[in-house]
Amino acid sequence: MIEHSIFALPFAYIASLTAMYEWDRTIHWGRLLLVTICMVGLRTFAMAVNRIIDREIDARNPRTAHRELVTGAMSVRHAWTGALIALVVFLAAAALLNPLCLALAPLAVIPMVVYPYGKRFTNFPQAILGLAQAIGPVGGWLAISGAWSWEAVILGLAVGIWIGGFDLIYACQDVETDREIGVKSVPARFGIPAAIWGARACHLITTALFVWYALATDAGAFFWLGLVVVAGAFVYEHTIVRPHDLSRLNRAFFSVNGFIGIALFVCALLDLLVRGLTV
Repeated sequence: MIEHSIFALPFAYIASLTAMYEWDRTIHWGRLLLVTICMVGLRTFAMAVNRIIDREIDARNPRTAHRELVTGAMSVRHAWTGALIALVVFLAAAALLNPLCLALAPLAVIPMVVYPYGKRFTNFPQAILGLAQAIGPVGGWLAISGAWSWEAVILGLAVGIWIGGFDLIYACQDVETDREIGVKSVPARFGIPAAIWGARACHLITTALFVWYALATDAGAFFWLGLVVVAGAFVYEHTIVRPHDLSRLNRAFFSVNGFIGIALFVCALLDLLVRGLTV
């Protein structure tokens, strides 16, 4: 799903390009292509597994009852075939990057499989989602450097907490259904106001982590401009979504958060180019 990929993929690119800048200040297009293949492959696997595992829950929720595995438009066997192909593509691309990426690739798969089950045993499945999303920037940096980077960890935490935070908002639309069928989530357990305030706290922490990342990588003016834009987008998002008014929830979830990822990537790229990254 392209609309979901725009959340995490820009940050994998930011990490990869920053690692290239620190390595030899040159964009390595082949490696960037492999990063893209890894991200799309693992994202496709995660989405497919999520839909397969959740198909019975989806059938009981009016919002998701139209999904392909529920209606029969796609068979479970077909979905598993697609998921396994995507997984093989991911592992093959990781192998082509470097030995460390291949060694760590199976670990990246674990939260993708655990997350769909999270809503069955914890009120905080968004924490598992955040962990899954945090892998992108860390993997993007490892793909270039072949070595661990705490700067990438900072960016990964920012992305994970950001996505976990806006998923708190997204989960608010299913509160009544979740309570009825026994699905666990922060809104279902603690109420919509608590979830909205939790999302606000997450996005405040995200902003602080973005600032930390900028300082850790000696970012320039364009990156800081991007952070101002992101902060403004967060304020707008939490202005249009309130505990007793979820009418613009989809705009906040897809439009605003998609804009955040793309805007910060563009600003980060401009910043790296101005500082000497060459094409």
